[in-house]
Amino acid sequence: MNFHAIEGCAHLEHNLKMSGSCPAGKLVLAKKIPMLVLLLGAWTATAVAKDIALISNKGNSLPEITLADVVKVCKGQTSRWPDGKPVTLIMRQPGSADLKIVEEKIYGLPAEALRGLISAANHSRTDRPAIIVTNSDEEVIRKVESVPGAVGLVDVYSITGAVKVVKIGGKLPLEAGYPLHGN
Repeated sequence: MNFHAIEGCAHLEHNLKMSGSCPAGKLVLAKKIPMLVLLLGAWTATAVAKDIALISNKGNSLPEITLADVVKVCKGQTSRWPDGKPVTLIMRQPGSADLKIVEEKIYGLPAEALRGLISAANHSRTDRPAIIVTNSDEEVIRKVESVPGAVGLVDVYSITGAVKVVKIGGKLPLEAGYPLHGN
């Protein structure tokens, strides 16, 4: 919560105390309620902003990756890791609320165009798909855990011990400057 929100809450608390002791205080309180609603709305919007983590199969030797390389993986342009394992990206359905950050910051495409990109990336692979799409973060984690060479994109609060988190550009989710931080 920012300083102005805290200051607004302090004024509201004062006005609440005043409203019980004088009729004019009730008028002041009535004028402050819309402000409280706005403050709570701004705080709620901030609370739902989320970071998307890049997770990896524990057998992968991938401790860190650049943002440019993440983009290549996400677009199906990288077929093998340096250790020779095939690359597979596992992510949520295009158009889902949780994938919005990725659609904007990695792909720069609307959901429908992203579906076409996934289809084209998978069409060029003969051994296994470049990109697998699932319906939940739990499914992403299960698939990343079970597929050697797999990486996935999930809400940071969905991560379990079954996978490891990969740094992007030297940053972990929730660190300042992390590239997949929600707005």
